[in-house]
Amino acid sequence: MAEAQKTTVKKWARVAKAGGKKACSVEGCKRPYRAKSYCFFHFKKWRQGELPHSRYRTCSKPDCRVKTSKAGLCEKHYAETYKKAEAAA
Repeated sequence: MAEAQKTTVKKWARVAKAGGKKACSVEGCKRPYRAKSYCFFHFKKWRQGELPHSRYRTCSKPDCRVKTSKAGLCEKHYAETYKKAEAAA
């Protein structure tokens, strides 16, 4: 008779770095550190842009989290700042 083959599904292990001695840097989280000083849960949120530290440099204007283009400003704020100065000159 034909034996039923066992199929094993390999799970991706969420391995903590530093032997689990370091904790996640998010306040109140006690999960072990995994990457970028976050646990696997908060690291995923960081990658998706849900945490304050974004994946790229953001505009230096308050409450603007758009990617920078020039001089530490997003395209909108750069145009507002430098185009007005050029027009006045």
